[in-house]
Amino acid sequence: MPTRVRIGAGSYGRELGGRQEAVVRFPLFVDAVARRAELRPDQAAAISRAVLRTVAERVQAGEADDLAAQLPDDLSAYLAGPAEAGGAGRPDTYGPLEFLRRVAERAGVEPATAQVGVRAVFATLREAVTVGEFQDLVAQLPESFTRGIDPAPPRPYDG
Repeated sequence: MPTRVRIGAGSYGRELGGRQEAVVRFPLFVDAVARRAELRPDQAAAISRAVLRTVAERVQAGEADDLAAQLPDDLSAYLAGPAEAGGAGRPDTYGPLEFLRRVAERAGVEPATAQVGVRAVFATLREAVTVGEFQDLVAQLPESFTRGIDPAPPRPYDG
């Protein structure tokens, strides 16, 4: 069973201009993905990069920019360039099977590994960015991409 990992704005965020901004570095992000998906760190890193690149192709350029703005440079760089992929900032309109195929190919993993990794990356993104930003991202993707991932991160245990 995948491990539940808390890395998001609730514990690592900072308040900027009246809004919460998530702060997470690539190694912490990869570690969370690796633990969630029970993958080796090198696989989790490759899948994380592949998912972000593929998301950049699949959403509006403005949404990729908004998501990138909440991630540090070592993560946000993978969201750059969607306008070149889809032309004039328009996203490609492929479905979940093509999304998985592209991630698997880019990460150099089997489709089944990519599928587990994609879910872990989306779950980790949910905790790494603000709730509103994750909801905006999900709104531009087919429901099957994020099915089963609560749009709001779990509340920390108050005990």
